[in-house]
Amino acid sequence: MRLKNAFITGLFAMILAGLIVAMDGSAAELNSPFSAYGSGPVEVRIYSDYFCPPCRATEPAANPILKDLLKKKAIRLILVDTPFHQHTALFARYFLYALKANSDVDHAFRVRDILFEASTDKSITTPERIEALFKEKWIPFAVFNEKIVFDAYIGLLKEDKINATPTCVIIKNGQKKTFVGEVDIVNALKSLQ
Repeated sequence: MRLKNAFITGLFAMILAGLIVAMDGSAAELNSPFSAYGSGPVEVRIYSDYFCPPCRATEPAANPILKDLLKKKAIRLILVDTPFHQHTALFARYFLYALKANSDVDHAFRVRDILFEASTDKSITTPERIEALFKEKWIPFAVFNEKIVFDAYIGLLKEDKINATPTCVIIKNGQKKTFVGEVDIVNALKSLQ
């Protein structure tokens, strides 16, 4: 299991390193390592991969619960794209670009929904195709050097020992619990309501 985690983390780092080197170094930086939503006492980390069918099924079931918990100021939510597929890093980069242009939580959920849907189209595998999709869907985006965000993602993947998606990590009263799969994640989130 430890070897698998090291391999996944190493693979993610290599994919991201290739993407980051190709970027224009003059792009603006995000102010924080990644977008977190809400200020509640419970931290919820959702790990998913756009190309993971169980993740595609989990997000629509979990999102209304997450929105309710955010509205109640019960949670602090972090969405972490997890690189199990060869194109996940590209999709993750454009998700971050969309957040740079508009970091509103409703916008974040909308962009994720669009990217999950786009992952089923095998022709959307390049920056140009994602940019065309964003233009078609009226999604603003701002290119920046996302290295600091990807470094933070790698840190969270290691810290939470993520080896499957979808995974939800809930940190409450100093205790961390991990839930894998749609049913367990949705039930765990409902228990926070």
